[in-house]
Amino acid sequence: MALPWVRMDTHWAQNPKFLMLADDGKWRSIAAYWAALGWSGGNGQAGFVPYFAMPQVHAVKRNVSELVEARLWTPCDGGWQIHDWAEYQPTTEEHEKRSQRARDAALVRWGRNGRGEP
Repeated sequence: MALPWVRMDTHWAQNPKFLMLADDGKWRSIAAYWAALGWSGGNGQAGFVPYFAMPQVHAVKRNVSELVEARLWTPCDGGWQIHDWAEYQPTTEEHEKRSQRARDAALVRWGRNGRGEP
């Protein structure tokens, strides 16, 4: 299942990995990282970025190399894994449980019994 959003660390711009890329003017690689984060979450890939997604995340081979060198992506079979994905992003199961709790709470708030009846 796809995530409707992904989490972003509010201090990402101070992260040494991103500072290194920024100092070297590697802005496209930074943009590709964030695009890949959204693409992977939106496609239910749990941090995996397959080879075929490179154009969709606005990356070229040089950007991939820079992200791997910065240890933001890890090479794996068929593509790359976004480093620390599981540490910061909810799993599909967590997202589904949270959504169900929100739906159940809304039904209670609206005085519904779960079948759409008051």
